[in-house]
Amino acid sequence: MTLRTLATSLVLLVAFGSQAAEPNEDTQRLHHLFDTQWEAQMQRVPEVATFRGDHRYNDRLNDVSAEAVAAQDALSRQWLAQAQALRRDGLSATDRVSLDLFIGARQREVALQAFPGYRTLRLGALGGVQTSLAQLLQVVPMNNAAQARQLLARLAAYSQQMDQQIANLRRGMALGYVSSRDVLDRVVAQIDGQVTPAVEAGPYWGPFQRLDPAIPADERARLQAAGREAIAGQVIPALQKLRRFVVDEYRPRAPANGALSNYPDGAKLYDEVVRQQTTTDLSAAQVHAIGLRELKRLRAEMEAVQRETRFEGDFAAFVAYLNTDPKFFYKSEEDLLAGYRAIAKRVDAELPRLFVELPRAPYGVRSMPAYRGPDHAAYYEAPARDGTRAGFFNANTLGWARRPTWGMATLVAHEAVPGHHLQIARNTELGALPEFRRGNSGYTAFVEGWALYAETLGQEIGLYDDPYSRFGHLQGQAFRAARLVVDTGIHALGWSRAQAIDFMTTQTGVDRAYVTAEVDRYTSSPGQALAYMIGKLKIDELRERARTRLGARFDLRSFHNAVIDNGAVPLDVLDKLIDTWIAAQA
Repeated sequence: MTLRTLATSLVLLVAFGSQAAEPNEDTQRLHHLFDTQWEAQMQRVPEVATFRGDHRYNDRLNDVSAEAVAAQDALSRQWLAQAQALRRDGLSATDRVSLDLFIGARQREVALQAFPGYRTLRLGALGGVQTSLAQLLQVVPMNNAAQARQLLARLAAYSQQMDQQIANLRRGMALGYVSSRDVLDRVVAQIDGQVTPAVEAGPYWGPFQRLDPAIPADERARLQAAGREAIAGQVIPALQKLRRFVVDEYRPRAPANGALSNYPDGAKLYDEVVRQQTTTDLSAAQVHAIGLRELKRLRAEMEAVQRETRFEGDFAAFVAYLNTDPKFFYKSEEDLLAGYRAIAKRVDAELPRLFVELPRAPYGVRSMPAYRGPDHAAYYEAPARDGTRAGFFNANTLGWARRPTWGMATLVAHEAVPGHHLQIARNTELGALPEFRRGNSGYTAFVEGWALYAETLGQEIGLYDDPYSRFGHLQGQAFRAARLVVDTGIHALGWSRAQAIDFMTTQTGVDRAYVTAEVDRYTSSPGQALAYMIGKLKIDELRERARTRLGARFDLRSFHNAVIDNGAVPLDVLDKLIDTWIAAQA
């Protein structure tokens, strides 16, 4: 089933007042399949369960052995066949949509099974095998001794998992798939940032500092001693083993250019990646052209803002001024973090102007771990489903000296509100949807498209109240347009790393060190960067369609909830959802 077929099959009353059909045999079979797949996923990838607030498997790590991967691949094919065999006639509108989305997800999994070498590329510029445990430990609960013992069991399993990961990387080498040298240099630096002389100075000690004070002091001391021993005796040696493998065995086989076109079946693979990441049938050439078009438009708007400031000099000089004048920078990490928090608080008060209903889950703004380095992009982490953990905008404060104030507001709008936190937290609370539609659905074009669109909502609430913050907003949009050009340029059109860096730096004015880290990100995560602008342009299109058709009846607040209140979906499904909403409003 293609995404277009999925979209045209929808009879969409979902979340717009439809009543669920009485449970019948077909409905029961469907829900049983959903529940079976979901529970199997939580058991197979217990790290995902932990992030979602399901702590039943907090003593385990994912089995990534070749045998486990093959078994999971077989299950994906089995679930796909079962889903395709289900009768649809007796299903409610919501369930028909959910079935089609379930089928689509399994089809994406099966499609990538044809590229086993690509699936072993687990060392990314922004994270991967080398950082996954440290990131997980930021969210594990330590509210009692039993949870601490769960973590100790997890740490004890880390060495075995690392052996499996290294074995996977070796299989990838045999298939002609090795990450590029520049990406691996970042991987080694990230490992070095975690292997500290003192256990307490590294990222793995944090959970043991969070032990509930209600635990008796002697027991707390024993648990901390066991934690210190596990980190020093299990975790650090496993990371050092990975480092030795990367430096001595893996990197010597690494290509200088990580373009997919240089790998076996790379062109075919990139076509599939573009389809999956954009949820469209756009070709790489079409995406490239869209990026050039949008970048030209946004660059003109940026230059108009420059003229508004009466700055004397060309665009390059203006950008140099913005990136060097002390008045545009905070004096410390703490001041930068306080600045982000102040912007977030300001946006919070304006959200009722933009939405009919808001999520209940709170969010925080914090510094990301130092081992990620000063050039790492900011990112968001979702709240736990059980309400025990807030969502978080993780800001890069380590790079405070290169983070100008005029770019902060649009970043908060993207990563926190009304961007990622608002959409993702709302998604987790849509109780009428099955579990797999309330988590990470894999529809990056929707999730990142929404966050990029959310940046533009800052204009609706006066967030960009001076020409410099407006420039920052436009620069952020232009950067995402340039991603369309650069990602396709690297993986399909023969661009070099240096060419991509030069293009982005010149066209957008973004700091060169940050651009370099981003280009390495696109190299190690092909196609992901395409999702942002493609998704945002679709939401823009749907908003204009609704405004035109509804006229005076158009309500922006209701439109926004109509977009996010079915969870993340492919863009053509979103198109049908909004058409149905428009009809209902009219």
